[in-house]
Amino acid sequence: MTETTYKIAVFGAGGKMGTRVSNNLVKTGHRVWYVENSPAGQERVVAAGRELSDAAAAVADAEIVVLAVPDLALAPVTAELVPQLRPGTIVLTLDPAAAYAGLLTTRDDVIQAVAHPCHPSIFLQRETPEQWADTFGGIAAPQDAIAAIESDDPAKKAVVEATVRAIYAPVIDVHWVTIKQLAQLEPTLVETVACMIGDLLNEALQEAVHTMGVPEAAARSILYGHTQVALANGLRGDNPFSDACLIAMDYGRESIVKEDWKKIFRDDELDRNLARMLHLDEITR
Repeated sequence: MTETTYKIAVFGAGGKMGTRVSNNLVKTGHRVWYVENSPAGQERVVAAGRELSDAAAAVADAEIVVLAVPDLALAPVTAELVPQLRPGTIVLTLDPAAAYAGLLTTRDDVIQAVAHPCHPSIFLQRETPEQWADTFGGIAAPQDAIAAIESDDPAKKAVVEATVRAIYAPVIDVHWVTIKQLAQLEPTLVETVACMIGDLLNEALQEAVHTMGVPEAAARSILYGHTQVALANGLRGDNPFSDACLIAMDYGRESIVKEDWKKIFRDDELDRNLARMLHLDEITR
């Protein structure tokens, strides 16, 4: 069966995420326009063998516009771009913060969508060296993606899903949520919690090596192995923690984790978090 192809315009095609997106789209049968304003970004697009398009030409026929630009640039970019779009065009941002905060210029006849990669799971069964090397995703290791769209039209949803599967390829599943739910996942669940814990693990490793004087190779080996066991036991229930470990875990909670830490999942705390990320005094919708 022939895969349905769509007309896709990528803005910010020469940036970090824009390059990743473009590297995958060029492998598909989709009709793609690559737009980049910065001279350095334009050089990267041309060096990659892709043809640059101006914004007006890109949006003239595009069914979906992918905004691979930083969150802080989305407000001025959409203010300039959205008035030029044809009715029915989909505007896809790659992070929910600005969309949830109401910073994007919108139109009733232009459809807003958001998508974000899940990144390859720590439990993914990797089979090749390329998959092992691809910790971020979008190159060789399969990953899921999360998407949201403000439309009930199945045809529009199909355009978004096809685009998401293309730009984050290889993709296993696309999970559909609301824009608010996507904002609750990213940043709250994965950046505020998971990424913070990852950075905390590195801080603890440095303390073990530089303060306690443990040989670094030994500290890394035991931390890396126990991190895998901790995640497998905690997230999948592979094996029960020992009684002694449970006591040490309680001590860790008492010493490190605030009793009211779950407040980060409240709407008002989500707004505070996003306001800080977007350099705003407050979120107003």
